[in-house]
Amino acid sequence: MILVADSGSTKTHWIWGSGDSVGEVVTQGLNPRLADEATLSATFAEVRGRIAKKVEAIYFYGAGCGTVKMQHYVSMILAVAFPDTEIVVEGDLLGACRAMCGHNSGLVGILGTGSNLCHYDGYKIDRQRVSTGFILGDEGSGNHVGRRLLKDYLEERMPEYVSVMFHDEYKYSNDEFIDRLYRQPYPNRFLASLAPFALRHRQEEYVAQVLDESFGAFFRQLDYFPRGGQLHLVGGMVSAFEPELRQAAEHYGIALAALLADPAKALLQFHTAPNVV
Repeated sequence: MILVADSGSTKTHWIWGSGDSVGEVVTQGLNPRLADEATLSATFAEVRGRIAKKVEAIYFYGAGCGTVKMQHYVSMILAVAFPDTEIVVEGDLLGACRAMCGHNSGLVGILGTGSNLCHYDGYKIDRQRVSTGFILGDEGSGNHVGRRLLKDYLEERMPEYVSVMFHDEYKYSNDEFIDRLYRQPYPNRFLASLAPFALRHRQEEYVAQVLDESFGAFFRQLDYFPRGGQLHLVGGMVSAFEPELRQAAEHYGIALAALLADPAKALLQFHTAPNVV
């Protein structure tokens, strides 16, 4: 039996089996650059306890797992929970590519808690933007939208009535916002947790402008790649803000292909299909 994990910074979707016999569980995000070894170990053990059958192979696609060092680190911890199991750890961007394109080439991006963008040749990522993370980058992502909202709120750049709604919904003082951002764990998750404000108030002109500018910043990164072809997108922001995303794509002259909120099921199909890599 094959076990596949699609792990972002906020949640991890585990799926196993084949055909009509499929099991699923969702755990917290397991980005190894943010989650410590104890958290990874406990979560892997929890998932192992949920699966009755022997796992023959694990394909773990994770945010923060794009380097050999992190792939080895996560593999070692997985091996403790799943002994005598073939373990393959890859970055979440390659997972998005395989889920969306299979063995066809294409431009692929992730818009979730964070964001990323690459060109896939049908087997590997052959061109990729440097991911600068939630402090410097992650354009178009949940934490990017949340960061813009929070900055505008704290600097009193929001329209006053929007600022009142923001305060009423989150009920943090300015000092508490700063404390939550700089002194508490997982600041990227915290910023992304503010993005649903934009979803609830998407009809406001100010919010529409924030979304357009955030998605525009993401689309402008496509200048790094040769022109031509459609862009495949994966992630929670894709499904939550599809109308705004399509409008921004049209505005910036970007042709969108398939949009998919969660690639886990497509990845299971990829790995259970004949002649997979």
